[in-house]
Amino acid sequence: FLDWLINRHYRGFLDLCVRYRYATLAAALGLLLLTVGLVGGNIVRFRFMPVVDGDRITVAIQMPQGTLIEETAKVENYLLEKGLAAVKHFDELNPGRESVLRHIYALAGATVAQGGPTGGQTTSAPHLATIVMLLQPSEKRAVLATDISRYWRKIAGEIPGVEQLSFESNLVHLGSNVDVSFAHENQEVLEKAAERLKLGLAAYPGLEDIADNYPTGKRELKLRLTPQARTLGVTQDDLARQVRGAFYGAEALRLQRGRNEVKVMVRYPEAERRSLHDLESMRIRTPAGGELPLLQAATVESGRGFSVINRTDRKRVIDVTATVDDKVANAQEILNDLKGGLLAELTADYPGLTYNLEGEAKEQRDSLASMRKGFLLALFMIYALLAIPFKSYSQPLLIMVAIPFGIVGAILGHLILGYDLSMLSLFGIVALSGVVVNDSLLLIDRINRSRSAGEEPHEAILKAGQRRFRPILLTSLTTFFGLAPIITETSTQAKFLIPMAISLGFGIIFATGITLLLIPTVYSVLEDLRNLIGLKPVHQRHE
Repeated sequence: FLDWLINRHYRGFLDLCVRYRYATLAAALGLLLLTVGLVGGNIVRFRFMPVVDGDRITVAIQMPQGTLIEETAKVENYLLEKGLAAVKHFDELNPGRESVLRHIYALAGATVAQGGPTGGQTTSAPHLATIVMLLQPSEKRAVLATDISRYWRKIAGEIPGVEQLSFESNLVHLGSNVDVSFAHENQEVLEKAAERLKLGLAAYPGLEDIADNYPTGKRELKLRLTPQARTLGVTQDDLARQVRGAFYGAEALRLQRGRNEVKVMVRYPEAERRSLHDLESMRIRTPAGGELPLLQAATVESGRGFSVINRTDRKRVIDVTATVDDKVANAQEILNDLKGGLLAELTADYPGLTYNLEGEAKEQRDSLASMRKGFLLALFMIYALLAIPFKSYSQPLLIMVAIPFGIVGAILGHLILGYDLSMLSLFGIVALSGVVVNDSLLLIDRINRSRSAGEEPHEAILKAGQRRFRPILLTSLTTFFGLAPIITETSTQAKFLIPMAISLGFGIIFATGITLLLIPTVYSVLEDLRNLIGLKPVHQRHE
């Protein structure tokens, strides 16, 4: 069959491609541009890390600072009920199968990082709560954890009083999909910019968990000394000390009781320090011995304090974050739109305001920069290793023509199987670059040997294609079918390897056609250029 395929079909088609080599080259370049357009036009989207369905759903609840743990527990219990209702809904959709729920636990008054109550890092506070739903392994479930998470969120609805609520079901989490960090010296400017950005993000479909890292502090009263009190000799320190002593207590003396020292505090009776009216009716003593009502000695403003102040390079910063539903939107598209639109408006409206893209965008930026350097170094090493034995500057480039067309195959493979390009796909493309040159190397070496034996360029190309067709095809097919089990695997562990396997497998298959048709064509074009400028053929320089 292979002999029939080679002699009756492949030789004739290769002869046609070589005779019309410039048309063949133009068609190949057109295909390359169209494939690049698939990525540029977001038909094949790029996502930094693939969505790997996990076996747990983590719900983090954050109430306003100062919330009693009883109130936090009520919200937690409500979400717990909705979570069990979501499980029941999906169990009813798949009758006869084992329940998707394996275990569920809830913790009020603390948040737990990945790892559970014993293995994770716990942050305790009465306004925090966590619910973790442990699901059956993905192989035993007919529904994705992300689908359960979205339905749980949907039936929970908007919960009054909750400051932040997030659902996380992805196994890989390298930061928020959208994370914009504002920096400015004025806290008020930061708050206004963050609110405008959150309103802008809410207009994008597919964005969830829109929040900032500026939590509302506890309620507090701010006392400012009046000019009248200052004229009577009362200082800010006097005001603070007397209010503190009245309600918290002032140390009168210390008593030794056995091995312990006991502080004796003097303060107002409990009945006179239970309400704001007690504070307003308090009297402040002046240095002269007189008394002044608190409302005349100071202005009282109600507000909230700072629970956290974040700084970078001596400027206050606020991070606005959001999670992207990958089935509806793409994080990179949203970030590109924000940079050219809303973020540009905010920096123009608030002089001195700067922003940085953090979270997943920062990880992507750093990883791509590192990979770009490594990839260029690898290409240089491949070129050097090919240039030394061939004793040519042009033929290594001819062999490396297969690399970009191998990338074309990797992109088309993602399109065919419905996967987004990701960082793991790029790992496969880097590995592919070192593999696809092997077949081209065999073909060019055979052409050079035939030319050294005295054959004409055209006939040498056709014979080399016929002689190398079988090993090139079989090598590529065995590699592809060796990767096929990974591409079709459904386990969670394989989710990380599938994008790399797609890039490598489909890239090799596509590069095989390029090697058998385009490389001989480009060789003929290179011979035309040598004849045009009067250079010796490579095989003669070898001699």
